[in-house]
Amino acid sequence: MDRRCRKLFEPVKIGKVEIKNRVVMAPMGIVGLLNPDGSLSPRAIDYYIERARGGVGLIITAVHKVENDLETLAGSALVSRASLAPFTELAEAVHALGTKIFVQLTAGFGRVANPRRLSAQPVSASAIPNYWRPEITCAELTTTQVERLVKCFGDAAEVLMDAGIDGVELHGHEGYLFDQFTTPLWNHRTDKYGGTLLNRLRLPREVLREIKGRVGESFPVQYRFGLKHYVKALNSGALPGEEFTEAGRDVPEGLEMARILEEAGFDALHVDAGCYDSWYWPHPPTYQEPGAMIDMAAQAKKVVNIPVTGVGKLNDPTLAERVIAEGKADLVALGKGLLADPLWLQKVAAGQPERIRPCIGCHDACMGRIIRGKPLSCAVNPATGRERAYRVERTGQPKKVMIVGGGAAGMEAARVSCLRGHQVTLFEKKPALGGNLIAASVPAFKKDIAALLDWYRGELGRLNLQVKRGTEVTPDMIAKEKPEIVILATGSKPIIPQVPGIDKDEVATAIDLLLGKKQARQNVLVLGGGLIGCETALWLAQQGKKVTIVEILQDLLTAGIPVQPMNRMMLVDLLRYHRVDVIRNTFLLEILEDEVLLIDKSFQRKRVPAETVVLAVGMRPDSKLYNTLQGKIPNLYLIGDGRQAQNIMNSVWDAYEVARMI
Repeated sequence: MDRRCRKLFEPVKIGKVEIKNRVVMAPMGIVGLLNPDGSLSPRAIDYYIERARGGVGLIITAVHKVENDLETLAGSALVSRASLAPFTELAEAVHALGTKIFVQLTAGFGRVANPRRLSAQPVSASAIPNYWRPEITCAELTTTQVERLVKCFGDAAEVLMDAGIDGVELHGHEGYLFDQFTTPLWNHRTDKYGGTLLNRLRLPREVLREIKGRVGESFPVQYRFGLKHYVKALNSGALPGEEFTEAGRDVPEGLEMARILEEAGFDALHVDAGCYDSWYWPHPPTYQEPGAMIDMAAQAKKVVNIPVTGVGKLNDPTLAERVIAEGKADLVALGKGLLADPLWLQKVAAGQPERIRPCIGCHDACMGRIIRGKPLSCAVNPATGRERAYRVERTGQPKKVMIVGGGAAGMEAARVSCLRGHQVTLFEKKPALGGNLIAASVPAFKKDIAALLDWYRGELGRLNLQVKRGTEVTPDMIAKEKPEIVILATGSKPIIPQVPGIDKDEVATAIDLLLGKKQARQNVLVLGGGLIGCETALWLAQQGKKVTIVEILQDLLTAGIPVQPMNRMMLVDLLRYHRVDVIRNTFLLEILEDEVLLIDKSFQRKRVPAETVVLAVGMRPDSKLYNTLQGKIPNLYLIGDGRQAQNIMNSVWDAYEVARMI
């Protein structure tokens, strides 16, 4: 065991349940891994067992409803008698591996339920606007309906107790229905569930007593909630360090809430921050700092004596250890970090933290897929959610594999091919591996991408393959090498718009600027409001530059490869915070001396000062070598940006898919 992280491996108790270490798998939605009746499918069971195999002390499952009549939501996880068998199988498996398991139970989604998934009007604590479609008003649950909902928690607890589940967590955070009842921003009730904080907490307190009364006082029940919402107004979040007036729950009320919950008899608290209106808090993107919400847990821990779990970008083992050692929390919860690497704790125990595959905070394969009703997975770990089918296995027929291009796709293809036992040579025409990841990792807010690049370089250095840097591959070279498999990961290049003045010295692509090949002057115009353009604009603004984005569409980050809502929300807020100007619905006509000529969709022209023009209008595949070779050699594959300009997820998935099959 790594002595530097020994606190993480100390046992701890929640109620009477002893947990072997301080690392918790945080609850995350498992859309696509469920049976039609809402019970766990074999894929869901495999998914949780893989994290238990990695050594976590406690698994908290995805959010499960306790009924589906008050709010009939398609595709929801549901605790019913049909859940008993799969929960039993899961509990038996993880217990054999020494892991305890809690099931997270929810009162419902309320105002944050997407009407597209509902069969009737959304509901809430009060008649308030739906989050996704504010023109739709939620129906206020009646007192009788709430009382019936409380009884359903007791029914669910009995099923879980019978299945051998160790405890439950009530899903009181992120602006879901419990949170809507406990927060005056959303709770305008005049019955026993509204008014004072104690009354607003009546629903979770009654649920607690119902569960304990049905299955016994020794069955642990913990409550998850946000100490602070970081909300300026409905649909308006607040950034770290931003001065604002809290419209939701603020810390003083959150601390009083913690005291009331402890006095009510809850066995533990799980503390974070934020809600849908500030979604980049409960689901921290790459722009959030590590440990973004740990101060929330630390403050709650000072006012209660029951165990407190902290959460929020704690993927660095040194940081997680420090949280426990400094008494900021009793347990640390990892969410997306365990999607990226289910063996996180195992690698810490072996003294190999550098081998932990990092989460990059993109949300593309986790939240992004869940929002669209697709199965949960991970951008950098395609086996997540399909552990059995996608496990890397040694081949019985090793082949000579030639991989051209050392970006994300090429490195992943080389890694997986080597693990399968193939004889691999990786060619990269530049001096270093990384491709476009090198430029992407330059801004300080892209440390997660830099960590992924370091991880790939480290993993490839441990594998038995040849890496030939500074070597541009030609068709003749391939013919000479005589590979049995050729995988082309030749990447993409910036699109250069054909407008007058494009060849001026003060014009640079975003990639050249990030790589230091060119320098920006003080007054900068960024052409393109996609992800590359917006991130480059933010990076420049943080250096004190005066930055303007010109975007051809109505809004930023709306075209091309989707940017997930929490990431988009935070990036747009950061651009506003750093005073980046945005000109929408506008085209570039000409680049002049220290200014540009623009035209909008009403054909109005105007000149805008610009000492430097940054091109960020997209990327195009570099498929020249593939086009030359296609039809001339067998077993030829084109992957990643070379096939289609795309994001890291699609590049990694392309590579994994091909390499696991050859």
